[in-house]
Amino acid sequence: MRLTNYSTITPDTPVAELVLSNPYGTLMLEHFEVDLMLQEKTVAQVCAEAGISLELFLTVAQLFNGEHNFPNLKFQLTDVQQIISYLKHCHYYYTEEKYPQIKAYIQLLKKFNPAPEIIMLERFFQEYFNEVKEHLEYENNSVFPYVTALLDKLAGRNPQISFSEYEVSDYKDHHDNIEEKLSDLKNLLIKYLPAQNDRQVRRKLLFSLSELEFDLHIHSEIEDLILVPLVEQIENELKRKHEK
Repeated sequence: MRLTNYSTITPDTPVAELVLSNPYGTLMLEHFEVDLMLQEKTVAQVCAEAGISLELFLTVAQLFNGEHNFPNLKFQLTDVQQIISYLKHCHYYYTEEKYPQIKAYIQLLKKFNPAPEIIMLERFFQEYFNEVKEHLEYENNSVFPYVTALLDKLAGRNPQISFSEYEVSDYKDHHDNIEEKLSDLKNLLIKYLPAQNDRQVRRKLLFSLSELEFDLHIHSEIEDLILVPLVEQIENELKRKHEK
């Protein structure tokens, strides 16, 4: 389902129009470190000013627009660090803003609704959040440094590193689908939690969970569609060089 008025986003598309059509676009701009006051700037102009790969921006913008079929993606190895930077900004948004916000809504919900099920909801969320933090720390502390080291090795800056002990396929195996438990949390909130004069707080909590779910889904697609194939390309190139 298209989330903006655009069936296709091109270099000439005004970025402000994208955000007006789909306010989630502000999240994309934040993750790219692009501020608002966009005036009439096009995608190409914003990318040129911010030093963002045009192909990368267009692909992520299409994901935010509801497009998930990309048969001819063509990224450069020089895009890898920009992708890692984007994903790190996502992590900051999740841990420092979104999860604290959701936790605060659950605490507020407890004030309006003393039902015993709230304790179950709270415990479920905390366990879920702990799993998410572990996943994000794994990416920050293991996956991203590994990818950076591969790039250094490819450029001849760190020839000592060995990639035989770890490959990006390990990352794919470790890539838990944290969206599923978030969906379970929403179901618990909508289907099974008794209502007790908590309508407004419950709505705000549900909206916040939906925003998180939307961004997490795109985050996963960027990893699966763009980052992992690029890293596999680097690994294969290094293996070919090593075999010579």
